[in-house]
Amino acid sequence: MSPANLDKLFTPRGIAVIGASERVDSLGSKIFRNLVGVVQDCEVYPVNPFRRSVYGFTAYPSVTKIPQKVDLAVIATPAHTIPQIVEECGEAGVAGAVLISVGFRETGREGEALEQRILSCRDKYGIRIIGPNSFGIVRPRKKLFATFSSKQANLGGTAFVSQSAALCASAMGWSVEANVGFSAVVSTGSMLDVDLGDLIEFLSRDSQTKRILLYVESVKNARKFMSAARNCSRSKPIFLVKAGRFPKSKEAVYSHSGQMAGEDLVYDAAFKRVGIVRVQTINELFNCGEALSMQPLPKGCSLTVVTNAGGLGIIAADTLLLQGGVLAPLSPEVTKALEDTLPAYCRIANPLDIMEEATPERFKYAIEACFKNTESHGFIIIYTPQGLTDPEAFASTLTAAAKQTGQLVIACILGEDTSCRDARKLLRQHNIPAMKTPEEAVSAFMYMYRYVQNLDSLYEVPEELPVEITPPTYLRGLLRKACCEGRRVLTLTESLEFLDAYKINTAQTMLAKKREEAETAASIMGFPVVMKVNFAGSSHKSQLGGVVEAYSQTEVTENFDRLTELMKRAAQPVEVYGIAIQPLIRNKRHELFLGSKTDRQFGPVILFGKGGTDVAELKDVGLGFPPLNQALARRLIHETLTYAYTASSIAPSTMKSLQEVLLKFSQLILDFPEILEMDINPIILTDTDYSAVDARIVLDLDRIMREAAEQPVSFAIAPYPKEYTTIRTLKNGAKVILRPIRSEDERRFDELFKLLSDESKRFRFFAVLRELSHCALAQFCNIDYDREITIVAELQDGSKTIIGAAGLIVEKEKESGEFAILVSDPWQGLGLGSKLTDFIIDIAKNMHLKMIYAYTIPGNYKMINMCSNKGFEIKNLDYETVQLTFQLPD
Repeated sequence: MSPANLDKLFTPRGIAVIGASERVDSLGSKIFRNLVGVVQDCEVYPVNPFRRSVYGFTAYPSVTKIPQKVDLAVIATPAHTIPQIVEECGEAGVAGAVLISVGFRETGREGEALEQRILSCRDKYGIRIIGPNSFGIVRPRKKLFATFSSKQANLGGTAFVSQSAALCASAMGWSVEANVGFSAVVSTGSMLDVDLGDLIEFLSRDSQTKRILLYVESVKNARKFMSAARNCSRSKPIFLVKAGRFPKSKEAVYSHSGQMAGEDLVYDAAFKRVGIVRVQTINELFNCGEALSMQPLPKGCSLTVVTNAGGLGIIAADTLLLQGGVLAPLSPEVTKALEDTLPAYCRIANPLDIMEEATPERFKYAIEACFKNTESHGFIIIYTPQGLTDPEAFASTLTAAAKQTGQLVIACILGEDTSCRDARKLLRQHNIPAMKTPEEAVSAFMYMYRYVQNLDSLYEVPEELPVEITPPTYLRGLLRKACCEGRRVLTLTESLEFLDAYKINTAQTMLAKKREEAETAASIMGFPVVMKVNFAGSSHKSQLGGVVEAYSQTEVTENFDRLTELMKRAAQPVEVYGIAIQPLIRNKRHELFLGSKTDRQFGPVILFGKGGTDVAELKDVGLGFPPLNQALARRLIHETLTYAYTASSIAPSTMKSLQEVLLKFSQLILDFPEILEMDINPIILTDTDYSAVDARIVLDLDRIMREAAEQPVSFAIAPYPKEYTTIRTLKNGAKVILRPIRSEDERRFDELFKLLSDESKRFRFFAVLRELSHCALAQFCNIDYDREITIVAELQDGSKTIIGAAGLIVEKEKESGEFAILVSDPWQGLGLGSKLTDFIIDIAKNMHLKMIYAYTIPGNYKMINMCSNKGFEIKNLDYETVQLTFQLPD
């Protein structure tokens, strides 16, 4: 479905209200009255087959009978009529419809059948559908109120998107009180078609929208959502509240990963991965919206608190410290200024208590002095109505002082009488957010800082770790063998083969199918040893008593017989594929856990944390999504409590080895989507090394039987497209590797840029840029492969030097793409630009694009001639811009 149609939903030239009537209490009447004569540059037409007119306007029996073009249909009729109406909208060329009506999937099979008929119309005509069960859409700048609510909304830069219709009305009421304006208010309803990903995509390129607030209950298309959110959050903050933290899952799980990766933890990790800030309550969401719309983002988490009530200052400080912030130290200059102006009994510290009898002048001196504290990244001024300063005097004082600082300022006024409400109103009119409690003020500050942290994470350059691995073909043979035997779980030795193939250190393991083999294996390894049943069952070995230690040959013999007999007499007897013998690691320092689970919405997720037999109860785990890089792996490790007590006792080289393990594990999960769940538990850390001593792999038998290669793989993040890797030879005989760019390439890409002549820079960037900032370089290197692809040309001489690059950015309609080429000056004239262009054309064909195009300046004769020879259409747009267009064959 084309995202372009969403533009017409929010900026329609013609609107049909289907179900419009004059019954005052009907939805159709309310919607029509909200629209007619109000929407800018737009005609509104009532559609009602039973009336000739509605409120004096000609009524049409069907949208197909309206003589003018209609972009948007707002439908408020019974559910059973909707499929036919949507069909008529499609015939009439309507771009989009908002379904206010209810009575669909929530009613059972009949409702689901209605939805399928609507989707058939969508596919047939390309019409975009918001709803059903939608509150409607609001676009204040266009005065578009396509909703049954009587509330209005102020104009501003905040977009509010909600899966709850009721919250949309609440949000518009809040916006008036908080003096926060909206660029759009959208109720998604049941998300039959248009979902959160679509709307974030639209709002990310909407010039009116500066920030987005979301109320989320579920995500329909995880990959689309995460791609859109990651792209948007680079420039526009996204804050959300997610409802439904504790759903009751009835899924059977066979691993610790399946038990620990609860749905809410997965959502948490997903939001964090794409830069979204998750808040806990609706009140916090609105508070953040207020603060974001009025104040700059803090550059750090140091805060200064000024109050006329010492207890409230302590509450603010406690809240700040609990959330990971710090109290800014007062500089000597600020301390001196405060000592000169405040009474001697005022303790000069942060939080600063200027006492309950503080006058407006004392507030003024204290606030102005503290605003000069360069150690602080924000200021919270707390006021209680007591002493010699009334609320409005406080608001006036703070308003005047705040004009002198460019830092974030949040006010807190406790009290609900008229004067306190008026004071908060006055502050908001001057772009100072006014909260009702210290906790609200501090939380808003820390959530804003969290967004700044998210941006840093999105742009972080990972170290390059050598983890390129080509999985051996025999591993898939193991999977097919287990599938043929009807086994969902691999044995220990089978699972360890996967780790060995991916060069993850494992404990020496010998398999004994006879007592004598066990004795020989133990003798070779040396005592003590660990003996484990090698079986494929739903229970864990330790739960069945299938793991024992042996300190002598006698114990090995006794344990072999006992373990074999134990499995036969288990409540659910299991087939034992021998006894695995491993050396007992004596000098272990810590036990870690690494696992994966396939989530229904987000696909495979990766878990890391404290390991051992009680791992499921401890639940000290961090979650991430493949593909991982070194920075993401390090962050995943640092999120756990385990890191806090292992970091000081583990060698840095071992910690780096752990990061490599996570990267290798991430690649394993990407290479084998047939793996439903996987545990490596424990990974034993010693002073200088690590060893995986146990592993468990649970299979998706359906995928294996249907041939995994024939099925789309559901990963929340687009994996590295290694299929776009090839080798080419230049005219001088040099060989280059053409491959997709990685975030690790930032330094090498910067070196390529620095070697460009001024002319080459002008040809590529239309200006002579002296340097590229870290953020600019990240835009080139840290990309979403669902949206764009950059192919770099790397010398195949071991130096990994990048000598050229070609980028392709897919347009929003996903039918065309813009490309650009860059070749280092010493390597020009050797055919590299031509080879990069041919490769980009091949990739564009693979993406099913219809056209690619590029822009350059008239003096770039080499590129113009090259493209002309390849069949590009050359068009001079103006005296300084040439467009090169290539139509791709169907």
